[in-house]
Amino acid sequence: MDVGLIAIGAGIAVGLTGLGAGWAEKDVGAAAVGAITEDVSLFGKAMVLMVLPETIVIFGLVVAILAAFVLPGYIPSA
Repeated sequence: MDVGLIAIGAGIAVGLTGLGAGWAEKDVGAAAVGAITEDVSLFGKAMVLMVLPETIVIFGLVVAILAAFVLPGYIPSA
């Protein structure tokens, strides 16, 4: 039972960070496209700003991996 709850928690960690990053990237992407249409030289800066929200998903993945592989060792078997 405990391992199943850890798996659900790991899935929630990745899922919610993915939703949050997608929501943030929507706003950043809209602003980046608007800026690039005004000045093409801002393309590099816009791409860097598009990558920043995606790092949040990587953090969620790290939390999920730690939860899946480290937490089962700490749960006392009853």
